[in-house]
Amino acid sequence: MSLFDHNTKKPAFLILGPPGSGKGTQGIILGSIPRFFHCACGDVFRSLDTRTAIGKQFVSYSSRGELVPDELTIHLWKAQIDNLANTHIYKPDIDFLILDGIPRNVRQAELLDQHVEVHQVFHLSCPNRDELARRLRKRALKDNRIDDASDRVIDQRIATYDAATKPILQFYPADRIITIDATQPPVKVLSEMIQRIITLPVFQQMSSQIA
Repeated sequence: MSLFDHNTKKPAFLILGPPGSGKGTQGIILGSIPRFFHCACGDVFRSLDTRTAIGKQFVSYSSRGELVPDELTIHLWKAQIDNLANTHIYKPDIDFLILDGIPRNVRQAELLDQHVEVHQVFHLSCPNRDELARRLRKRALKDNRIDDASDRVIDQRIATYDAATKPILQFYPADRIITIDATQPPVKVLSEMIQRIITLPVFQQMSSQIA
């Protein structure tokens, strides 16, 4: 078992942005740096053991094409995070969680707040919806997901973000949110994120503990 108390709030940074803003790319890069652990919501569900009771609950919804309830989503997420901590893949006493794809709405943010302390929200902003659509279309074709390249699917994904996910910005205190222009080259977006992180008291505190 991990020595870390699972009831202790885990330090985290949240990357928030519309589909095509590059949040997944930035999360993966940050997660490759020691003392940062990238936690993509999709990866959590893909690695879920469907033989367990909680896994069976997830399958019961997904197999019917229904949205998984917010409470179950966060429960699934916490179970997987605890498992990663128990196996020492993720070390919550010295690692920062990089959240990507979760929370997806304000209710999930409220539930997640019981388990993590979000010290910074990186809002990757891209007001130019045509640019987002271009990126999503390019990525879908690259990954051979032809259906996802349709204007209807792309418009729906962006509309869902605007209606359900973007309001999360109202949940967190304004001083914890930094807005970054996502249309910049990815390396500049990454640079702005890192420059912000290294100024945070929590980063300096944790860095001194493990130096």
